[in-house]
Amino acid sequence: MPETTTTTSPFPTTESMSGTSATGTGATGAADANRVQRMAQAAHQAVDKLEQTLGTSSERVMGWQQEYGDMAREQVRTSPLAAVGIAFAVGIVFSKLFMR
Repeated sequence: MPETTTTTSPFPTTESMSGTSATGTGATGAADANRVQRMAQAAHQAVDKLEQTLGTSSERVMGWQQEYGDMAREQVRTSPLAAVGIAFAVGIVFSKLFMR
């Protein structure tokens, strides 16, 4: 009688990876699905928290912009010649810095 040898493949198959057989699903497949669902939920919560944080930060920055914009407009109204002089000086400084 000839001898039969059984070899195992070093490469995993879909059946061995998911814990399922060709006839049905195994407990490992359900556990993996649960794990994926929990990870997706955690990712959604992290994105929601980041969105909320960025929303409040952007509102704060917009408030600062409004406040300092109003202050700058008031300064220009009270002394327009000084505002033009300062703008000219700042323009010269920036041109010297960025022309190199």
